[in-house]
Amino acid sequence: MEEQIYAYHAEMCKVFSHPKRLEVINLLRDGELSVTELTRKLSLTIGNLSQHLNMMKDRHILFTRKEGNQVYYRIANPKLLKCFDMMREMLFEQIRKDAALIPETEAMEVKR
Repeated sequence: MEEQIYAYHAEMCKVFSHPKRLEVINLLRDGELSVTELTRKLSLTIGNLSQHLNMMKDRHILFTRKEGNQVYYRIANPKLLKCFDMMREMLFEQIRKDAALIPETEAMEVKR
């Protein structure tokens, strides 16, 4: 059972491995958007966007709703946004730490 949980966890984490999928999550933060709106905001072709959206839907990251010819996507579980935000906080902390090291590194190179 534990092995299946790790496998499922790894599959869900694949969503976070592409910048455009991360951008989709961020765009859907405030509510659902249509495929047309997402295509325009992400500057992607419908075919490319559909691949990302289908992958996210298959992993139960997104839900869909159809209205006429339009398909709307939304975040399936709001807890995802907490994970997303926590990862971004960690990223920004690391960027700040790395930036704080730059002056020391440059100073060391100047002394050489």
